[in-house]
Amino acid sequence: MSYKHIQELFDSIDFEKSSKNIKLVLCAAADLHSLEAVFRARDAKLVTPILVGEKEVIEQICSKHNFSLEGVEIYDVIEQSEMVKTSVKLVHDGKAHLLMKGKLSSSKILSGVLNKEWGISKNKMISHLSLFDLPEYHKLLALTDVAMNIAPDLQDKIKIINNSVEFLEKLDIINPKIAAIAAIEGVNEKMQATLDAALLSIMNRRGQIKKCIIDGPLAFDNAINTESKEQKGIQSDVAGDADLLLVPDIEAGNVLYKAFVFFAKAKVAAVVLGAQAPIVLTSRADSQETKFNSIALAVVALQNS
Repeated sequence: MSYKHIQELFDSIDFEKSSKNIKLVLCAAADLHSLEAVFRARDAKLVTPILVGEKEVIEQICSKHNFSLEGVEIYDVIEQSEMVKTSVKLVHDGKAHLLMKGKLSSSKILSGVLNKEWGISKNKMISHLSLFDLPEYHKLLALTDVAMNIAPDLQDKIKIINNSVEFLEKLDIINPKIAAIAAIEGVNEKMQATLDAALLSIMNRRGQIKKCIIDGPLAFDNAINTESKEQKGIQSDVAGDADLLLVPDIEAGNVLYKAFVFFAKAKVAAVVLGAQAPIVLTSRADSQETKFNSIALAVVALQNS
């Protein structure tokens, strides 16, 4: 199924079940924009929040901005390392179902996710997936990986694809079309991204990477634009109709993500995959709407698991 708008995904949520059964733990919760998103999600009956952090500071923020703490569980923790341990262990022990980053660095919360004793990584590659509602594209467009893996090699890219395909299935996006992005749509032995893309395409055709259609190398324009595909004479089931863009490295992905948001005015939701549960790990520059959308996206995936 192809969705044009993020709202279409959210319309599938069973709000009564989610509000009662899905608990979200916000790590380092003394952060206004994160709290805004979490309480908006609580009021929309998406989740039941659990807050971890300095209780006095959290209460001050909530009082100033009229956020009701009625029925909200707060774990009063001072040190960030203990905030991370407490939050991750709640998910590890099954007492929470979603983990969200608040006012701390991504590296700190990910160190907890990867902890061998109480972490939630499931010994899988951790990767980031963002989903865009773009005014000029005919359906939702996913992008990976713009935040976790700096310069993935071929084997890393296979794991990132597998994470993404598994997640997209939960959104009812079956057999997604994946464009392996490079600067050009031809193979050039001096450009590693084109070599990796070609190998991924061949592996997919031979059944080594399943449940998706991969083509590449594809330049960005012919991956998402039918006219560009036709002008260049590209024969491809993916070109012009991609569901997911696999970028060659974090720089390309990060620039494209921010261009979508700031120039194309895209709505976006993003999650970290490969753990026991989806992780809402947004940037400090992300809007409250993006944080809320990311919570909702994780809820959709959980309900369809």
